[in-house]
Amino acid sequence: MSFNAGFNAVLALEDGSVFRGRAFGATATVAGEAVFNTSMTGYQEILTDPSYFGQIVTMTFPEIGNYGVNPDDVESGSVKCAGLVVRRLSPIVSNWRAAQPLGDYLRDNGVPGIEEVDTRAITKKLRVAGVMKACLSTENIASDDAVRIAREWRGTVGADFVGDVTCAAAGDYAGAPPPFTVPGTSLLKDRLPDPARPRYRVAAYDFGAKSSIFKRLANAGFDVRVFPAKTPAAEVLAWAPDGVFLSNGPGDPAALAYAHDAARALIAAGLPVFGICLGHQIIAHAIGAETYKLKFGHRGGNQPVKNVENGIVSITAQNHGFAASRESVERAGAVVTEINLNDNTVAGLRLRDKPVFSVQYHPEAGPGPNDAAPLFARFYQLVAEHKAATGAAKSA
Repeated sequence: MSFNAGFNAVLALEDGSVFRGRAFGATATVAGEAVFNTSMTGYQEILTDPSYFGQIVTMTFPEIGNYGVNPDDVESGSVKCAGLVVRRLSPIVSNWRAAQPLGDYLRDNGVPGIEEVDTRAITKKLRVAGVMKACLSTENIASDDAVRIAREWRGTVGADFVGDVTCAAAGDYAGAPPPFTVPGTSLLKDRLPDPARPRYRVAAYDFGAKSSIFKRLANAGFDVRVFPAKTPAAEVLAWAPDGVFLSNGPGDPAALAYAHDAARALIAAGLPVFGICLGHQIIAHAIGAETYKLKFGHRGGNQPVKNVENGIVSITAQNHGFAASRESVERAGAVVTEINLNDNTVAGLRLRDKPVFSVQYHPEAGPGPNDAAPLFARFYQLVAEHKAATGAAKSA
C-alpha cells in the first residue's frame, strides 16, 4: 500500500472513516474512544487529567502547543489520554514557564499524536454520529488495519478504568509548591489558605482525581487524606473525617459497585459529602438513581450551567461522557439543583435530608473558568455547620 509523502500517521474510526496526517509524539499504535474538547488553552492539564484515560482527544482549537509544557501544570504523574489529535502543532514554543515542547512531552510519555488532519470534520462527525471507538497510529500502518483495531477495542460502556488511575495507597496530601506571581503584576496564580480558619479533615476518594482538586480543598481549609478507589467505607470512617470528597475519574459509573457501596455507607453515616463529575454519578447510583451514556459528552471550558434554585448561570469546565438520569434522581428523592443549558442534562443534585451535594462539572477548572470555585467554600461551610451541630448534640 502507498502513502502520501510525509503523512505517516492515521486516525481511524469504527465507522470506517480514515484521516491521514503527520505524526508527532511517540511512535505507537493505540485504541480508545474518540472524543473532542473545545478548550482553547490548557492542553497539558487535559492530557494529564485521569478522566481522559482510554480516550483519544481531538482539540477543536486549530493550533495547539504554542506555550509548551511545564512541570507545574500537570494534573497527574503522567499523560493519561491514549492519544492527541490536532489541526496544527505549533512549531514555536513561546512562554516564560515552558520547559519542553508538546511533541517531546508526548514522546517521553509514550503517547502518539497526529496533526494536519481536519479536526472540524472529525468533531462534526462525532457530534452527529456520537463518540466512536478509534485507532491512532504513528507507525504508518494500513488504513484497513487501523479500522479493524478501532472496531476491536472494548469501548467504555461497562468499563472500570478507575483501577488504572487511582492511587496505590492512602496518604496525606502534602500540598503544592507556593503559588507564583505573574511577572509585572501582583497577581497570584493560586490563593493561599486562610491561616485564621479552623481546618477540617476530609477523606478524598481518588477515582482518578486531578491534583488541582486537592490543592483547592487544601486552600479552602481542609487537611486532605487521599484514599484508593476501593477503600471500604469502614476504613475511611476509622480515620474519623469531618467530611468526604468523591473525585472525578474515567469509565462507566455503573460499573463501580464498590464505589456505590462505599458512598452509600458514608452517606448513611451522616457525613457531609461532596462529589464532582464521576463522584457526582457515584452519588446518584448510591441513592438508587441511574446513569446513561451521552451521545458525545461534554468536554471543554465553556459549558453553561444554571442553578435552578437561585437562577445563577455559571460557565464551567466539564469532561464526562455519562450523565445521571433526571427522572431516576428525583424518583430517588434527591433534588436536581443545576442543569446544563446546552441539553438540560443534570448538572447538580443535593439530598433533602443529608449534608450531601454534587456537581457534574469541575469547579477546580484547570483548565477553565473559575465561576464554580466557590463550591469548595460551600463544602467548607457545610462541614463547619455539621461539625458545630454534631458537637453541640454531643455536649447536650
